[in-house]
Amino acid sequence: MACWVGGAVDPGGGAALGTAAELRECTGAGREAWSEQELAEKLIIDADPGIGDAIAVAFALSDPSFEVVALTATAGRFSGPQATRNLQCVTALLDPDHRPRLGDCDRPGIPINEGPHAPAAPLLDGEQGLGECDVPMSVLHQRHQSARLLAELVRTQPDRFTLLTLGPLTNVELAMERYPEFLQHLKSLVVLGGSVGAGGDATAAAEFNCFADPEAARNVLIQPATKTLVPLDVSQKLMVSFEQYQRWGLKESSYLGRMLEGTLPFALRSSRQHLGLEGVRLPGVVALCAIAQPRLFQREAMCVDVELSGKLTRGVTVFDRRGVSQWQTNIDVLTDVDVQGVVDYMTRVIRAAR
Repeated sequence: MACWVGGAVDPGGGAALGTAAELRECTGAGREAWSEQELAEKLIIDADPGIGDAIAVAFALSDPSFEVVALTATAGRFSGPQATRNLQCVTALLDPDHRPRLGDCDRPGIPINEGPHAPAAPLLDGEQGLGECDVPMSVLHQRHQSARLLAELVRTQPDRFTLLTLGPLTNVELAMERYPEFLQHLKSLVVLGGSVGAGGDATAAAEFNCFADPEAARNVLIQPATKTLVPLDVSQKLMVSFEQYQRWGLKESSYLGRMLEGTLPFALRSSRQHLGLEGVRLPGVVALCAIAQPRLFQREAMCVDVELSGKLTRGVTVFDRRGVSQWQTNIDVLTDVDVQGVVDYMTRVIRAAR
């Protein structure tokens, strides 16, 4: 028997395979006992998608190790209605076999002080947030408010879902209000947000997702639950260059290839023009990869809180890293990533996409 584990072939098939991601390509006598859907990680993604988050969602929909059960929109860099439309658009572009449920949001976007280091979202992502992708969308007739959908799914199917948040944590806090045991009945929560020592991107000190709704960030992150934080220190290490984009040789015949062709070139050009970078950062893909390929990451148990009142530090994630910690650890924090491993993961998904 041969097993594909994190992209490597084990001729003996003797590796210990503990996660859905690691089991997804096993062949042999045991394969018949497990359907792809049974092996897949049941995933919910909560996002305020511009190009980066949209690409992460597209990879999740294209990776057979995931069953994307729901996509829930939140307000962040884009308004709730725009985030809802963008999630609807990505789903239409990818046309997955199993359509995820869609949660909508009507809250306004979160303003930040724009400047040369934080240009307006439309400059980096396009007016609609998806670069040059323009898919006509029908009006949603059966609307499901995001927080309500999150609470409903976890209440009716406890301990089954991994929730990946790519935007502010407002929906998670609202779901906790609707269902107080929400966090405890997630299989796990993976949060893209915060910063350990890398400074901020919304302000000099604060990362955007925590800055946008620090009260929600604090209420979620300090709770006793299985949580992983993907901070700026790690999420910004992945930068896709023009050369890497060309090496992929994207197939326009695949749904994922067409979606990337409509987003990545725009993001690469705008990143060069407005940020002076010869590549585009994809933090959402790093966060997704933390679930799909956990072996690529180093992590450390830490204790975190979020500053709510400081004039210069509102939204900052504060970690007790004293030699003898006075706080109890409450979260796993990713501290490093094998960037080439993430690129290899992306390459495998692109080449296998239909």
